[in-house]
Amino acid sequence: METIGVVGLGTMGLGIAQVYASAGFVVIATDAHVPARETARTRMAEALDARVSAGKLTKEARDATLANLQIVESVQGFAPCTLVIEAIVERLDAKQSLFAALEAVLAPTAILATNTSSIPVAQIAAPASHPDRILALHFFNPPTAMKLVELAPHAGTSATTITRARALTEAAGKTVIQCPDRPGFIVNRCARPFYGEALALLQEGHSATEIDAAMLARGYRLGPFALIDLIGADINLAATEGLSVAMQNHPRYHVFPALKAQVASGKLGRKSAEGFIFPAKVTPAPNPAIAQRIEATLINEAAWLLHEGGTDAQGIDTAMKLGLNFPLGPFEILTHYGKPAVRATLQALAAKAPDALRPRYAPAPYLTE
Repeated sequence: METIGVVGLGTMGLGIAQVYASAGFVVIATDAHVPARETARTRMAEALDARVSAGKLTKEARDATLANLQIVESVQGFAPCTLVIEAIVERLDAKQSLFAALEAVLAPTAILATNTSSIPVAQIAAPASHPDRILALHFFNPPTAMKLVELAPHAGTSATTITRARALTEAAGKTVIQCPDRPGFIVNRCARPFYGEALALLQEGHSATEIDAAMLARGYRLGPFALIDLIGADINLAATEGLSVAMQNHPRYHVFPALKAQVASGKLGRKSAEGFIFPAKVTPAPNPAIAQRIEATLINEAAWLLHEGGTDAQGIDTAMKLGLNFPLGPFEILTHYGKPAVRATLQALAAKAPDALRPRYAPAPYLTE
């Protein structure tokens, strides 16, 4: 088995390390923060012990996973690695500096992967000596449970790098979907209308319970507001604001005042014991108008991403189902409604929207073909 490196031993990095170690890879890991290094093995052991106690893992498998983990003091110990994944702070300069340090240690053929979800891969790769071996492998939290990994190469990533990174990650049990080096990749971008259109409905006078009930009745495991409560309204706001800036503040990524007000109120969801809905429970209640409005905007965002290239409809559908546990992907939903019905919904929304938000509902070319 090849050796995998992981830089960053927070929740995400340690989870990524566990994914590869559980699959039989030797994993070399480090963190600039000494306590993170010193507690990494214990934290992984605790996570594995919980699976043993639940009957989901044997003691032998736990011991083998822990034996595959090697903690080192710095990236100087990463020379044997054929793939290194960084899961450090979301700062461009930090990631560029780390990759420069790794390039001085690794073989020229070793792959450098970023777990970023917000920084363009091309920018991270720009100063590198070998930018052709850099790409994104975006894991979802918790990486030990979530099957999806978004693979985002930049324009200069070599085909060999893409193929090898995919093979190594699929060997670790993940479903790898290639996507363009565009803000939000697939899932974080295409999820925005699920939240955004729900917030638009909220501001128009519908209740969060009514909106979530409509989506539960359509087969979603969580409605948009329950999902915000699970993620944290502050986290959702930060992601929305970041994507809005990255997309030149296009109205499709409008940051609705209702979300800002929720964060300002301190009612962030489960972590603050109160949110848009939490701790209340919602009972499914069909409301086709609400469901079709939210799903039409979901379809439209996916169609805009498809128009930009770098992925396909099947990849988008798979990513949305695995990344957000949606019952159907946007293009599968489109098959249910048909293009004329989706266009009509978008046109009706545009007709009643404020002037500033009207472009939010402009149909993607795929929907007008």
